[in-house]
This record gives sequence, structure tokens and C-alpha cells, in this order.
Amino acid sequence: MKALMFGWEFPPHILGGLGTASYGLTKGMSLQQDMDITFMLPKPWGDEDQSFLKIIAANKVPVVWQDPEWNYLCQQLDGRMSPEEYYRYRDCIREDFHHIGTSGIGSIEFSGRYPDNLLEEIGNYTAVANVVCRSLDFDIIHSHDWLTYPAGVVAKQITGKPLVIHVHATDFDRSRGNVNPTVYGIEKYGMDMADHIITVSNLTRDTVIYRYGIDPAKVTTVHNAVEPISKEIENIQPIKGSKDKVVTFLGRITMQKGPEYFVEAAYRVLQKTQNVRFVMAGSGDMMDKMIRHAAYRKITDRFHFTGFLKGNQVHEMLKSSDVYIMPSVSEPFGISPLEAMQVGVPTIISKQSGCAEILYNAIKIDYWDIDAMADAIYSIITYPSMYSFLKNEGKKEVDEIKWEYAALKVRKVYDMVLGH
Repeated sequence: MKALMFGWEFPPHILGGLGTASYGLTKGMSLQQDMDITFMLPKPWGDEDQSFLKIIAANKVPVVWQDPEWNYLCQQLDGRMSPEEYYRYRDCIREDFHHIGTSGIGSIEFSGRYPDNLLEEIGNYTAVANVVCRSLDFDIIHSHDWLTYPAGVVAKQITGKPLVIHVHATDFDRSRGNVNPTVYGIEKYGMDMADHIITVSNLTRDTVIYRYGIDPAKVTTVHNAVEPISKEIENIQPIKGSKDKVVTFLGRITMQKGPEYFVEAAYRVLQKTQNVRFVMAGSGDMMDKMIRHAAYRKITDRFHFTGFLKGNQVHEMLKSSDVYIMPSVSEPFGISPLEAMQVGVPTIISKQSGCAEILYNAIKIDYWDIDAMADAIYSIITYPSMYSFLKNEGKKEVDEIKWEYAALKVRKVYDMVLGH
């Protein structure tokens, strides 16, 4: 079976969980002997692992710019968002083609990230998908996250092949309910046009059904998994420092991730004991606010900000931790707790996370329950038996949560959509 996948990021250049999930799933699917995957990225950097799939660089594809093609895309989007949002989306995409003209050929530049002109890049990516899908032989289209839904729809409309979209998150998760109407419109458009929808958790499935009005029969949950530990990761040594216990928050410092609850829990723990340090590893638009919050609570001598970590730095930080915590307000899944448990770090997660549906050897708390969060942290760093139980049983559990199993579930969705 041949699948054309549209994605936005891929290791080793990742900015969040989307790239990690895309890598794990495609690698797991490649274990199926008849599976052939082509994966289009806006801007590959050249060092991606292509041993199990083929990567197409959108920024290297020559594009013919013609008004009829543009009009077709606009017709698909019209009526699915407010007039103001629709025209802004349309105009910002068109703007980038001025250097090509209304009839010409040229490749399009992409940042490979999430720039301020993200809607423009989404439109450009969709234009490239228009070209790519005409030249490939494939059985099914698979679009990862909202940025690639328009590309998937265009490929479906042109080729007649069925479209599966993979909802890794929704704007309700990212915004704490303060939804961007343009993003919502694109998400809703992709969901309506898809032949089937895969969500990364039942939490996300409920959001798709109740917030976007999608038929439950059209939505299947396939939980994420974790890559096996490589020898390189096994050989990573913890950071040597003081004998203090280390409690780590690792992720984007945004309101979705609940960083303020972590700071408050740290303050409460430090009222009971001083032999502990707290680390907020990552970057995001709330970082400055969290630095000020820690200063307000007068815990900066016990609270550390590392900035964004990547590659081996992530596992080095995890291996140096005694507790990992993910206090997310709304987390579609959350792969990082699995990565922490995989290296033997006792883990605390919010009940409002998708991974809470499949993890049994992690402590689960409501993100807003700061006292429960602080009690859990204090217990793990104080009682050796509790620490050892969570460390050992947690590792055993996540070692059985494999991408190969998730890939088989995705394959069942493909077979169902294709009528096999």
C-alpha cells in the first residue's frame, strides 16, 4: 500500500511533539512489508532519516502559478470561515506569488518552522501539494495536523484518493478555549472533507465530535507511543551537580502546558523542604512571566530555566531528574512523560492529558490542584519505596507502548477507508 503523507516537522529538527509522533508512526508503519510512505515537508534540512520512507521537500518543487488553480482552492475554503478571515487568508497566500506572476514557474521558500506568516506558508504548502499529488502513484492521503489539512483536501479533490487526517491537537487545546476563528475554520474544513479522522486520544476524539460537530463513526482513536531507547541514549550520563533532588518540567512554556501551576507547586514543596531544585526546561511566550512569578515567590535560588533543549540535551535533562511533571491544562496526548518513564524517572501527569488514558504507573492529578501536585512531588522525593516503585514499574509499562502497535491500528483505518 502506498501512502502520501503531508506533515510539518520531522526529526532531528522538531519544535514539539508533532515531529516526534510523525517519525515514530511512519517508522512503525514501515515494518509492514507492503507499506510505502512518501512524506512531504515544507523544508527538510537534509539530515532526516530516509531509510524507511521518502521525503519530498516542498521548497524544491517547481510550482506553476495559475489563477484557475487559485480560484479552486478559494472555492473550497469559502463559506467555512468569516468573510474577514477568509479574505485575509486568501490575500496572504496570494501575496507570496507576486514574484512568480499570474502565469509562471518557480519554487517557494519555506521557513521550516511556525513563522508569523504561518497562514501564508500553509497556503504555499497547499499549492505545492497540488503539484506533487499529480505526479505520484498512491492509494491513500494522510494529513498530519491542521497545517496540512488544506493540502490533503486538494490532493483528494484532484486525484479522487481517500483522505485520512490525523488530529494531533486542536486549537481548543492550544488556546484554552480562546479559539482563533481562522484556525478553527481550517480544522473544521479538513474534518468535514476527510474520509476518516484519527485522533491521538479519546480526549481529542471528544473534542472533534462535540466541538466540531463530527459524526462519531468517522473518528478513531490511535494513542501515540514511544521510540525504543537507542544505545546512544543509554550511554548519556546524568548532569553531575549537587545532591539535591531535581524536579523537571520539560516542554513549551505556554498556557496550554500549565507552567504557572508548576511554579506554585514548587513554592509549596519548598515550604516543607529545601533539598530540592526545580527546572523549567523549554521556551515559549510565558517564559518571562514565569521568571517573574518565581521571583515573586522568592524561589529563584531553587528554580532554574534552561531555555529550549533539543536532541541529546532532552535525555540528559531527563536522566538528571528525580521527578518529571506535565501539568498540562489540555494535552491531546503528551509523549514526553513516556520518554521520562522510559529512562526510569517517576512521573506526574495531569488528568487532562491523553496519555493519562493509557498510563497506570504515573501519578495523575488535576492540573489546577496545586496542593495535590505538591504532595505528589514531596512524596516521591521523600519516600524511597515510592520512588523505586514508580521508576521500575513505569519503565516496564512504557517499554510495551510501541509505535509498531499504533501503526497496525492506522493500517486498519486505511483498510476500512479503502474497503479492503
